[in-house]
Amino acid sequence: MFKKPVINDSTIGAIFCRQTIFFWANSERNASFPLVLIFLLCISFQTSKVFALSALSLEQAIAIAHENDPWLKGSFHRQQVLKSNSIAADQLPDPKVSIIALNFPVDTFDTNQEPMTQFRIGIAQQFPRGDTLKLRSQQLVQQSDAQPFLRQNRQAEVKQVVSLLWLEIYRAEQTITLIKKSRSLFSQLEDIVQSNYSFTLGKARQQDLVKSQLELTRFDDRLTLARDRLDNAIAQLSEWLPQESVDVFSQEELTSSIRKVPTVPWLKSELYQANNIQDKKRLLPLFVTHPKIKAMDYQITASETSIELAKQAYKPQWGVNAAYGYRHEDRMGNDRADFLSLGITFDLPMFTPRGLGQKVRSTVENVESIKTEKSLALRQMIAGFTKNQSRLYRLNQRHDLYQLTLIPQIKEYVEISLRAYTNDDGDLAEVTRARIAELNAEIELLDITVERLKTIVQWNYFFTNDVIGVQQ
Repeated sequence: MFKKPVINDSTIGAIFCRQTIFFWANSERNASFPLVLIFLLCISFQTSKVFALSALSLEQAIAIAHENDPWLKGSFHRQQVLKSNSIAADQLPDPKVSIIALNFPVDTFDTNQEPMTQFRIGIAQQFPRGDTLKLRSQQLVQQSDAQPFLRQNRQAEVKQVVSLLWLEIYRAEQTITLIKKSRSLFSQLEDIVQSNYSFTLGKARQQDLVKSQLELTRFDDRLTLARDRLDNAIAQLSEWLPQESVDVFSQEELTSSIRKVPTVPWLKSELYQANNIQDKKRLLPLFVTHPKIKAMDYQITASETSIELAKQAYKPQWGVNAAYGYRHEDRMGNDRADFLSLGITFDLPMFTPRGLGQKVRSTVENVESIKTEKSLALRQMIAGFTKNQSRLYRLNQRHDLYQLTLIPQIKEYVEISLRAYTNDDGDLAEVTRARIAELNAEIELLDITVERLKTIVQWNYFFTNDVIGVQQ
C-alpha cells in the first residue's frame, strides 16, 4: 500500500536547501553569494529544531504542566467567587417598600367620601438573627483562604506526577539503548557462529546457530516491550504537556530531550541520616506546615464557624417597619389628619428546639470528621516519609553493590566465557548466559537508579512548603 510521505520540519529544510543550491547553481550572480554561506544556512535550519529540543528540561516540563493545569485556574476562580460572596453575604437584605390604597368606597370610588380612605406608603427592613451576616461572611473568607494552599498542594502533586513520568521515559529509553547494544553484540556472536558452522570449524554445531538466532529473537521481543512502556509513558505525559504549549512533542523529539539522568534536587537530605527521627512526635512538626494540612486547618476553622452560625438560629429575627398614610380633605374642604405607623417584628424560636439542636449537632460532627481526616493525613505522611527513608537506604545499598561489585564481576565472567569459546574451550550456552546476565544486571542497575530518583521525588513532596510559595 502506498504510504503518504510525512511533511515535517526536516523535509521542509531539505527542500529549502535543495532549492537554494539549485538557485545558486543557475544564477548568473552566483559568485556574489558564497556557497559556504548557503551550506551554513542549511545546517542552521536543520539543527535549529534539535537545539530547541535539547533546551527542554524537566524543570521546564513542570512549569508547562503548571501553566496548563485547568485545576489551578479553576481554584483561582473559586477563590474569587468565595471572596465576592463573602462581601455580598455581609450585607443586609434589601428593604421592602409597599404602596397601598386603603378603604376605597366601591360605590363611588370617591377619595373624599369616607374619612377612612387613605393612600399608604410603607417600608420594612429585616435583620438576620444574631451575628449571622458576620459569621457567614467570615466563613466564606476562611474557605477562600484555603484555596492558595490547595493550589500549592496541587502544584506539588503535578510536579511529582510529571517527574515520575519523565523518569519512566528515561528508564524506557535507556533500556532500549542497553538492549540494542547487547543485541549488536549478540549479532556479532551470531556471525561468528555462522562462520564457524559454515566452515565446520571447532565445536560449532547447528544447535549453536539456532540458539544464537533464538536469542536475537528474544532481544527483539524485549525491545518491543520496552518501546511499549516508552509509548505509554509519553502518552501519559502528554496529558500534562499540551501540544499547543510546546514545540516538541513526538516520541523521537521528546526522548531526545531525556538522554541524560534527570537532575532531581533532594530536599531535607539531612533527615536521611537522622535515624532517631523515626519518633512520630519529632516528625509531626515537619508536616503540620504542609499545604495539604494547612488547607485542612482552614476547612476546620470554617466548619467551626458553621457551629456558631447554626447557634444563631436560637436568636430571634428582628424587623422594623414604618408607614405613612395620606388622606384627602373632606367634602367641606377641611384637612384630615394623616397617619404614621411604626412597628417592630420578631420571632420566637419556641417550637423548633429539637430541629435546631440536631442542626448544631451535625455541624459539630462535621468538624470532628475533618479533624479525623487531618489526623489520618498526618499519619499517612509520617508513614510515607519513613517508608521512603528506609527504601532509599536499601536502594543505595543495592546501587553500590551493583556498581562496585556485581557488574564488574559479570563483565569479567563475560570476558572469560567469550575467550574460552573463541579458543574452542567453552560452550556457546555459557557465553549466552553471561551476556544475558550482563544485560540484566545493567538494566537492574538502571532500575535501581530510576527508583532511587523516583523515591526522592516522592520524598520532596513532603517538604513542598520549602520550595513552592503560596499563591494568593
